Amino acid sequence: MLKGIDPVLSPDLLHVLRSMGHGHEIAIVDANYPCDDDAHIIRLDGVLGTRILEAILSVMPLESGDSHAACRMIVDGNPEAELPIFGEFLEIVSKHASRSLALAPITPAEFKARAKKGFAIVLSGDGRLYGNILLKKGVVAPAN
Repeated sequence: MLKGIDPVLSPDLLHVLRSMGHGHEIAIVDANYPCDDDAHIIRLDGVLGTRILEAILSVMPLESGDSHAACRMIVDGNPEAELPIFGEFLEIVSKHASRSLALAPITPAEFKARAKKGFAIVLSGDGRLYGNILLKKGVVAPAN
């Protein structure tokens, strides 16, 4: 155990987050997400995606210069469709972002392509449909 580190941040997940560089992407996906053939999968069975997002953003900065620093899937071809989990994601992102940020809607195909070539995929135990979010890592500014 470490002091001040969220216990959801497993050793594997901490290693990934620390290894990521500026601009790398990490996906948090729901339990139904097809990712068996993707290279770097971290399984957090039994943990909700929103809980994982909270833990990750407690240590990882989001890219501040990109309006697509946090993306969610478009539901049934309708970019305006909002599911309750999107509001939960946005609340967590807003709490941790250095500026006002929306969840950019992207097509499922784009989400899957970016997640597949991203740094890692965190597979949650969340059964809520479209419980998927893609995050772009920012920088930690040096202390003055």
